Amino acid sequence: MLASASPRRVDLLAQIGVTPARIIAADIDETPRPGEVPSALAKRLAFDKASAIAAQEPDALTLAADTVVSVGRRILPKTETAEEARACLRLISGRGHRVHSGICLMDGARHWQRVVASRVRVRRLGTEDIEAYLAQGEWQGKAGGYAIQGNAAVFISQIIGSYSNIVGLPLFETANLLQAAGFRFA
Repeated sequence: MLASASPRRVDLLAQIGVTPARIIAADIDETPRPGEVPSALAKRLAFDKASAIAAQEPDALTLAADTVVSVGRRILPKTETAEEARACLRLISGRGHRVHSGICLMDGARHWQRVVASRVRVRRLGTEDIEAYLAQGEWQGKAGGYAIQGNAAVFISQIIGSYSNIVGLPLFETANLLQAAGFRFA
């Protein structure tokens, strides 16, 4: 089972030949705890999502992930308004930021977890760049206010780490967790 409603995660899993038997979105509180650092938040949210869905079907293999974008220790929101997205794009303009993904795989009483961090550098964005991107609407619900797999790709000057992590699911680490749990790839 995949504990995520993200179509990007479904597409990424398909790249490695994995089709979830069921897809169920976990409804959990994603509010960071006081003093919680971005990597710890991503790890906790992935575990909480996996736990919530695995409790419904304890015998199923359940995969969950969460992606957190940060500038230093500052956690950027999953943008719900154009103003939030605008603020995020202004903040990451001309500088680097990190994308942290927590992955959790549950199989009965056992679970495996990983956190993957990638560094992303964005070229300096002018007001016209930001407003044109906002007008396209692909920022909605995206951590940090952008989608690297979409039109924001033209803003990215450097990536250090996993591209699939930045999209929303680090495939190398996910495949390793699945293998550790005994999943057989076709």
